[in-house]
Amino acid sequence: MLARVAVWEPMPTDDRDWALEAMATVRGVHGAYHLVDPATGNGLSIAFFEDEAAARAARQAIEKRAEEIGWPDTPHPAPASQTVYHVMRHA
Repeated sequence: MLARVAVWEPMPTDDRDWALEAMATVRGVHGAYHLVDPATGNGLSIAFFEDEAAARAARQAIEKRAEEIGWPDTPHPAPASQTVYHVMRHA
C-alpha cells in the first residue's frame, strides 16, 4: 500500500471535491483526505493506494476530470511538496 502526502501552505479553499470524487471511481484507491490546520490555514492532502498502478490510474482520472471541467484554463495553487510513502502498518 502507498500513501501520497501533499503539503499545502496554505490549503486552497477553492472547490476540489471533484478531484476526490474522480479518485473514488478508481479501483485500488483506499481513501483520500484533505486536512487543514484552522490556526494556520496550512493543510495536507493524503491519499492511499493499493499499489503504483492504482496511484497512476487515480492521477489519470483526476487529469481527465480536470480537463472536462476546464480546470487547467485558470491558474491554481500547487502544493509546497508531495511525497509518496510505503505504508508499513495500518489498522
